[in-house]
Amino acid sequence: MATAPIQELPAHVPASKAMRLAYFAREEVADCPQETLIPEMHRTLGPITYVTNIFPGDKPGWLLTGYDDTMAMLRDPDNFTKNGMGQWSQSIGEDWLVVPTEVDPPIHTFYRKALNPQFSPQKMAAMKDDLRRRASDLIMQFRDRGHCDFINEFSERYPIFIVLDLLGLPQERLAEFLIWEKEMLHTNDWEVRSNAVRKVVDYLKSEIQDRRDNPRDDYISKIFDFEVEDGRKWNDREVLGHCFNLFLGGLDTVTTMLGNIFTHLARHPQQQQELREHPDRIVLAVEEFLRVYGPVTAFRIASRELEIHGQKIMPGEYVSVSTPIVNQDPKIHDQPSEVRFDRKAAHVALGGGIHKCLGMHLARLELQTALELFLQEIPQFRFKDGFELRYFVGNITFVPRLELQWS
Repeated sequence: MATAPIQELPAHVPASKAMRLAYFAREEVADCPQETLIPEMHRTLGPITYVTNIFPGDKPGWLLTGYDDTMAMLRDPDNFTKNGMGQWSQSIGEDWLVVPTEVDPPIHTFYRKALNPQFSPQKMAAMKDDLRRRASDLIMQFRDRGHCDFINEFSERYPIFIVLDLLGLPQERLAEFLIWEKEMLHTNDWEVRSNAVRKVVDYLKSEIQDRRDNPRDDYISKIFDFEVEDGRKWNDREVLGHCFNLFLGGLDTVTTMLGNIFTHLARHPQQQQELREHPDRIVLAVEEFLRVYGPVTAFRIASRELEIHGQKIMPGEYVSVSTPIVNQDPKIHDQPSEVRFDRKAAHVALGGGIHKCLGMHLARLELQTALELFLQEIPQFRFKDGFELRYFVGNITFVPRLELQWS
């Protein structure tokens, strides 16, 4: 589970609190990490640990395992900044920020004031028919076949279609966009990651310039009318930072969650049957799936010298918001690795504090719609004969392949 660190530790980091964790190895494993690695971390680690491979590229930072500690940090933007947290622009020698997720108050408030109405529950509910059409079209392509490559044929395509429609980007380049997304989010090679960031940024810059020259009836064109303080319109750096945010999140998070959810349902046929017999439980089931299988470990950066549980944190050091780990805090949840559709438990899978996920209403609706239609159209499914299930562990925890069959 853990090994001793190999790099030299900062003077304020005790050797007893430093280790390399298998959970952040960014490799495939055979056993479900939500049932093995995460419970083991809660059994063996203290509330704060210096993890030498917690950030992509095997970079170090502090892991918080407690829900309360994490929520306290999420509510404290004065001491914990998100400014440049993902190192996306820095990796290609630029200095724009991902909007709004890497931006601190006070300007963050102006960004959210402009953006929240665009992603309100009412606006997202108006997309429900389109979500159902997109999901149904994909399901119909394999329903009568009796099997599917779930990741390739459904979970990658369904949410991406929605985001590309929103941004007015070409559906026919989906395969290329997926390659970029995987190289940005699922690699430990910083050069691969940076090259993919450059491709995405160059592409988005060209699309933004095209909308400047030839406005369309799409979301990118609409961003030009958004305002910040004193009525100033967003500049191209801000538009780029926001488009990058939508591209990054829209092409991965829901895809990852769908793979995790349908893997669980294939492994637990009785719960699959429960949702078939009681589709009214899907809304609460999605929340429980988000709690147990929320995939992302993100970060805050200490803006000044701090202490957490007596451990000194220095300015500039990364502190985790590890939703998969925090959501299984045994001090908060009974038998936290178990999925219980009636649990109604709190979770941070969609963030917290001022940086609560901008697209959370859309993400929930996408997951609920996919579950409803898939269970409605596809008979009881299981893993395809001969399929070997693997899990990818890292800053995003997911199943890279999922082959299902039914009769």
